[in-house]
Amino acid sequence: MTELPLSAFYDLTQVGEVAVSPVGDRVAFTATEYDADADEPIGSLFVAPADGGREPHRLTRVSGASAPAWSPDGDRLAFLAARDEDAERRVGRDEGDREDGDDEANAEDAPAADGDGDEEPTQQVWAFDLALGGDATQVTDFEEGAREFDWGPDGQRLVVAARDPTEAEQAYLDGRKEGEPVETERLQHKLDGVGYTDTVRTYLHVVDADTGEAERLDDANGGGAYQDLSGMEPAWGASDRIAFTSCREDDPDDTLVRDVFTVAPDGTGLRKLTDSDLSASAPAWSPDGERLAFLGGDPENWCIPTQVYLYEDGEYASLTADLDRTVARGGAPVWADEATLYCLFADEARTRLMRVAAGGDAVETAAAADGDGDGANATERVFEAQGTDRAMAGFDLSADGERAGFVFSHPSDGRDVYSVDTTDLDADEAVEAASLTRLSEVNTDLTEEYAMPESKRIEWESDGETISGIVYHDPGVDLFDGDHPLVVAIHGGPISYDEPVFSFDHAALTSRGYVVLRPNYRGGSSYGREFAEALRGQWGTHEVTDIASGVADVVERGWVDDERVFGYGFSYGGIAQGFLVTQKPDLFTAAAPEHGIYDLRSAYGTDDSHIWMENEYGLPWENPEVIDASSSITDIGGVETPLLVTAGAEDWRCPPSQSEQLYVAAKKQGVEARLVLYEDEHHNIGTPDRAIHRLEELTAWYARHDPAVDDPAVDDPHGREDAE
Repeated sequence: MTELPLSAFYDLTQVGEVAVSPVGDRVAFTATEYDADADEPIGSLFVAPADGGREPHRLTRVSGASAPAWSPDGDRLAFLAARDEDAERRVGRDEGDREDGDDEANAEDAPAADGDGDEEPTQQVWAFDLALGGDATQVTDFEEGAREFDWGPDGQRLVVAARDPTEAEQAYLDGRKEGEPVETERLQHKLDGVGYTDTVRTYLHVVDADTGEAERLDDANGGGAYQDLSGMEPAWGASDRIAFTSCREDDPDDTLVRDVFTVAPDGTGLRKLTDSDLSASAPAWSPDGERLAFLGGDPENWCIPTQVYLYEDGEYASLTADLDRTVARGGAPVWADEATLYCLFADEARTRLMRVAAGGDAVETAAAADGDGDGANATERVFEAQGTDRAMAGFDLSADGERAGFVFSHPSDGRDVYSVDTTDLDADEAVEAASLTRLSEVNTDLTEEYAMPESKRIEWESDGETISGIVYHDPGVDLFDGDHPLVVAIHGGPISYDEPVFSFDHAALTSRGYVVLRPNYRGGSSYGREFAEALRGQWGTHEVTDIASGVADVVERGWVDDERVFGYGFSYGGIAQGFLVTQKPDLFTAAAPEHGIYDLRSAYGTDDSHIWMENEYGLPWENPEVIDASSSITDIGGVETPLLVTAGAEDWRCPPSQSEQLYVAAKKQGVEARLVLYEDEHHNIGTPDRAIHRLEELTAWYARHDPAVDDPAVDDPHGREDAE
């Protein structure tokens, strides 16, 4: 067995977004690569012919690219990037802008042409003219950067979301850059990955795609507790109306309500389409621009499945209320024609494509059904050719509805871009989907040199319920040897799920002899509302039983050694480990709770999730007993498991103080524990060096406490003397 070197993470390429051209002849996609010298991820934009006739062509050779979007005629491809100012904007101005004798002054005031100024460039909209060729042109020039955009139906204008501070707000922002204090009266005073919030509004602007001239739409502004994360999601329809989401409630920082609005491109005629009963997102116009699909979640209970809604003639209703499956994370409605929508759903530990009927009197029919199964619109599971051994991680359709683009993630084959004729979406098997074409192979250097994991789906019984999971192992390993070490990798959320995917982490572990189990415990999604709601308001109950039962099952199958069971998990995966090591002290040989919460009372107000907490548990001073019962720190006196505790110093979803509490409490009792705190890191691991460091820490911690490892010289993965 050849171990996958952890340094090979630098060679990893991760495919992201996919966008199919209007006539379906080309597919654009983004891919993240890693610069080892600069220790940073680099997003790049590629385009490939949809028939797979040649290798993908790299369009961007300057760092950064996201959110690709084709113009309606398919000649231009716009995207977001933070690049140095366009040369055309730097080198001069129109003659009318310059008075005689100003040349010297202008030269002194102009920014350096090499872009080496003190400030980092802001994210703007850029566009390639694929008909003429050449480098991308800068379209926007907003001081605070462009957040989101969409093409207008004429292809000559875009709608762009951008922050627009007042003079007083700009002075405050400038002062913050100089280290002046945070000043706020907002309830939602911080957001993970954003920082301390302010009062600057985000507006929609209509921008000329050629000149960059912008007009602000004063009535089209954002708002809400999570505005800086959710965005306004502008969508410009063929009827020349612009849809967007915002929160206009009396206290927008104290609710998850988001409504759908529309406005004319000249800023007039603002309309509110929804009644503040949903957390609405992802508006998408029908091809004729007369109807609007969008997603709607419950603003108080995230266990209720997010559904596809349709608005027409002053009414809206859910088209998928009877499905009891939630839209997959990152899913959005995509129109194929006036009567048909497609959307990705979470369905029994699979991300899969579903076809939603949206023709005729769809809203009237859906409203009459009212979720009772009587007369509801048809929702079909399609594209069985996907199989059960890979995940669908992205989806888009051409404007004519004839070609689809996918991102597939397969444990041993990688994560890549595919295309298929929509006539083959009803194919039962891959061999029947004759048009299914692979367009990229971005990780062949890794997948051909090193053995990637094999995976299998398993099920077990837990407290009378059937629970599923994914098992990964090296293809050269005979599972029935029975002496393999097990790593239990616990998903976050908890409203989430695991399915077979390509993962560097999995490959790093399986190539070192570990079997990896990813359990889909109760409290997760993809099995309907009841399954998800089982954990609502009672963390530390069903998931503990389900995960422990999963470990017992793979031990009973004869696959792993019950004396060599290890854990890791991020976010709720860290939280779950807090419960497991306090309630099941003999389960793990060693555990690694990462970026978790262990004391709900002290998390309130120090994290960015006060609304979620109140929706699930109420307020800490009103329900202290319930909240304490779901805090593993209250049972820490019984912990015996060696703990590798990690956190991001700037993590405001699961504050680092939570990890410090767990670490100190364990050390106080003489339990072996190690704390790793990533400075300047949020609720993630953002740089390749830190991703590698994390895997070094995990594998060293497991080896250090593995009874089958004879050499204890693995105490510190970085060569330092053990501080114990």
